[in-house]
Amino acid sequence: MGKTPEFDVPVAHRWFGVESNNGAWKILDDAGRSPAEMERAIHLGHSSLYHWSEIGTAANRARGLCLLAFLYAEFGDGASAGRWARRCLEEMTASPDDMKDWDWAFGYEGLARAHAAAGDREAARAMKAKARELGDAIADPQDKKVFDTVFPTRNWYGVE
Repeated sequence: MGKTPEFDVPVAHRWFGVESNNGAWKILDDAGRSPAEMERAIHLGHSSLYHWSEIGTAANRARGLCLLAFLYAEFGDGASAGRWARRCLEEMTASPDDMKDWDWAFGYEGLARAHAAAGDREAARAMKAKARELGDAIADPQDKKVFDTVFPTRNWYGVE
């Protein structure tokens, strides 16, 4: 590698991790996004995961993996969404004490979306129910509100 840069590398990783995450979610939340914007969101999701993997906690990594599951599912790539959703749950299972109650709800929602994008409606239905159960158990009202905002109110993946 080259010589050490003249800026604080951990601070830079954190900044890029946050900015990439927020940028990906902004695009994901935009119903009028173009395919090119969706592709950009996927790049931002990978960027966020990379930066958090360099300096973050297990929770930061799990959240980055979950975001990728959401993005690939929305992009219609069920196989990739499933890969990232399973990695998210592996990370969470390996470090359960680092996770918040809402991490589990989002993790299972990511897996539900992945199964749906892959065409496995039965597995998607089961994981959606698990995500809803975990979402209902979120203790902090603000965290629960955030989950409820993301949890699909529309039946976008054909799962009741």
